[in-house]
Amino acid sequence: MEGWDPNTKSTLTQIPLLTTKAGPRDGSAWTQRLKEEYRALIAYTQMNKSNDNDWFRICAANPEGTRWTGKCWYVHNLLKYEFDLQFDIPVTYPATAPELELPELDGKTQKMYRGGKICLTVHFKPLWAKNCPRFGIAHALCLGLAPWLAAEIPILVDSGMIKHKDDAASSNES
Repeated sequence: MEGWDPNTKSTLTQIPLLTTKAGPRDGSAWTQRLKEEYRALIAYTQMNKSNDNDWFRICAANPEGTRWTGKCWYVHNLLKYEFDLQFDIPVTYPATAPELELPELDGKTQKMYRGGKICLTVHFKPLWAKNCPRFGIAHALCLGLAPWLAAEIPILVDSGMIKHKDDAASSNES
């Protein structure tokens, strides 16, 4: 955590670390891992709300906990930009981080792969590998998606690649 800003360090230290090294094929161990994932997500969400920094909602989209969907948002120039968020838990999880997808932004930035998967390879993947199995979904959101949104959304807005929903609605009415 050397070189990190104090706010990121503080946030990260408050997200519970996970202990169970299990993936979707590991039966009851995976169920235990899912419980730990939910605990970490709840703690992270509560911390964000208490700091007036609420920026995502996700839930498992299937009973196995291998598909997750939700929303994330970023406020830029006092306007809230909201996006669908989805990802699958890889079979090799937790050794492999989930690939976070923002489908509606597909093709709008070079820092994205086909299907709207955000680019996390250079900065986040080595960090994930170093902290496996202690990192989970909450950590991927905190250290992967949050900085990506902070870096990319202002550029996409300022370049006109994405428009605020109110701007889009008023241009459609004209």
